[in-house]
Amino acid sequence: MSSSSLPRLNLRNLMLAMAVFSVIITLCNSLYATYDVQRSLLINNTLEANRVYAAKLAEVTESVIAATRQQLAYSAGQLVTRMDDEAALLAETARLHQQSDTFNSVVVVNAKGVIIATSPQTLKVKGVRLTSASARQSLKAKTPLITDPFVSPAGNYIISMSHPVFATNGDYLGYVAGTIYLEQSNILGRILGQHYYQDGSYLYVVDRHKTLIYHPNPDRIGERIRDNSAIDDVLQGHEYAHPVINSRGVNMLAGFAPVPSTGWGIVAQRPKAATLAGINEHLLRVVLKSIPLSLLTLIGIWLSALFISRPLWQLATSTGLMSRQDAQADISGVRSWYYEAAQLKRAILRGIGRLNDRIDQLHTDSHTDALTGLLNRRGMEQLLDSYTQQQTPFSVITLDIDYFKQVNDTHGHDAGDRVLSSLASVMKEQARREDALCRSGGEEFMIFLPQTSADNAREVAERLRQGVASNPMPVVGHITLSLGVAHWAGNDESTKTVLNRADQALYRAKREGRNRVAMATAD
Repeated sequence: MSSSSLPRLNLRNLMLAMAVFSVIITLCNSLYATYDVQRSLLINNTLEANRVYAAKLAEVTESVIAATRQQLAYSAGQLVTRMDDEAALLAETARLHQQSDTFNSVVVVNAKGVIIATSPQTLKVKGVRLTSASARQSLKAKTPLITDPFVSPAGNYIISMSHPVFATNGDYLGYVAGTIYLEQSNILGRILGQHYYQDGSYLYVVDRHKTLIYHPNPDRIGERIRDNSAIDDVLQGHEYAHPVINSRGVNMLAGFAPVPSTGWGIVAQRPKAATLAGINEHLLRVVLKSIPLSLLTLIGIWLSALFISRPLWQLATSTGLMSRQDAQADISGVRSWYYEAAQLKRAILRGIGRLNDRIDQLHTDSHTDALTGLLNRRGMEQLLDSYTQQQTPFSVITLDIDYFKQVNDTHGHDAGDRVLSSLASVMKEQARREDALCRSGGEEFMIFLPQTSADNAREVAERLRQGVASNPMPVVGHITLSLGVAHWAGNDESTKTVLNRADQALYRAKREGRNRVAMATAD
């Protein structure tokens, strides 16, 4: 082969090409890995947050509906012998209307479909006969009913919650109903409207026919939504979260939950673009700040290539093998005896360190409950895998705060969160170094005690129960715990089985009066 056919490359140019290629690949890999992990984490966290949020609001709405039905049932009972007493009818409708801010109006309709009493009386529909099929839904049902939306005789777009009135001999006398004006200020708006955000997040409610009965944009009330998978799923009774494209063609991250007693569905969603806006800006700043140093480094490599071939070759080789576990140690061992090589080495090590720190933090976050600092379910599963592989016997304490729903209902979810955090602190104070504390969900916790017998675990559980019962929690005062204890001896029994036995013991403690410790029975 003649010399003219040889590649016209020298060591300096080849080293520069290798350095440029290695730096770019490393930077792109780091940026892509960081972007992909953060993107997935943001999307998953947003979906889960929206699902939990929708579920909480569905629970609140369910409670309000149940209380409202009780009010209507009480009023119906009061009217059994008074359907012909105009004064009594007016008094009862006024009382029911003024009792709470649930209804925009209250009406009493007799068995012939004639409105015989209203509150407020300014409606001027007394004596009007209901003729349309939609308005006569409650008459036809003769059972407690939440109607589909319809236009009332007064011209309002409403849904009606009614309860039938039967005479003592069983004759149907009519019904008493409270109405919710969908296009005016109403109870749904007061429950859900405060949760509207400025970044495009919002909540809406659909009835069983996919008709919007609540939406932050009043103009959309009464609109029937088609081709929305979130609405299809929630109306089938599913509580879940997934990305959707809404009826306006916007990519949304939607979480949803049903309101079982009404057939409604609550959807909480946030634009996908808004969720990812922060990460895009962050990565752009990283890229922009990396450009000047990268250019200076490459220029320095180019000018000094003849004198620095060996250390730069070592750096290029090491950075090209970033997937190796000892890549960072190799880079640290390069003898960077001049400024440019030292700077490049320092920049690479700093980038690797930051990336490793971020990955470690993401790993920790994915295994830790944000509110309490305890292990979450993923962390618990990893712990149980370790116990199983090493055949480490352990005892498990499953515990649950008694009447925690009443704490949330009475004092609010912020106070409930403080109680959960305070309980976690008490558990940490009483735990040994080798014990593992987990929040398995809601107000439920687990304590894993390796190399601990069931009797000793019972003593630990009893000590925790007494400590919590005797010391008041912030805001809410005294609370109590119900606890179940089970033991895994490292035999053929699965860890899932021992957790089920601990749960059964917990349920038995609750059935036997709460504020106690129950031991699991052997299968």
